[in-house]
Amino acid sequence: MKKALILLADGFEEVEAVTPMDYLRRAGIEVILAGVSGEYITGAHGITLKTDLDVAGTEDLELNAVVLPGGMPGAENIAASGDALRLILRVFHAGGLIAAICAAPAVVLDPLGVLKNKQATCYPGFEKRFMDAAYVQDRVVLDGNVITSCGPGCAADFSFAIIDYLAGGKQADKVRQRTLHH
Repeated sequence: MKKALILLADGFEEVEAVTPMDYLRRAGIEVILAGVSGEYITGAHGITLKTDLDVAGTEDLELNAVVLPGGMPGAENIAASGDALRLILRVFHAGGLIAAICAAPAVVLDPLGVLKNKQATCYPGFEKRFMDAAYVQDRVVLDGNVITSCGPGCAADFSFAIIDYLAGGKQADKVRQRTLHH
């Protein structure tokens, strides 16, 4: 079974975390929620999620993917966590998938060098922060082992891209059909 970890930090964009969590689980992918600042993490709109573990306890996990919701200050809080950054780089350099949406591509991934020589998208306006990435104005962009997406309204498309990458197009289509996503 493929295993994906979703990083949560206070101020995360809820739909960008819950939609991937739900859809990936529907696709048979194991999902782990890791908090960067405690067991309970509160999103930008006041929704609190209980995490499975602290990001500091992830060093021995074998992961196929790390997913970063956006939202502010959620993305900045992920970027400020050394444990989160080490996890992202470990999975990225091992060839695992790194998937980030909204502000996270610009605020977290680009400064880490994950987007060097890659095409990427992000929430409109945050592309000005890209130093290494080539900005593409698409809903979802796949370049190598990195998926980026532009914001809350793209959370389903972002999730399907992750499923397609990890479990294949047939599995993504099954989830699309079951969730009436056309």
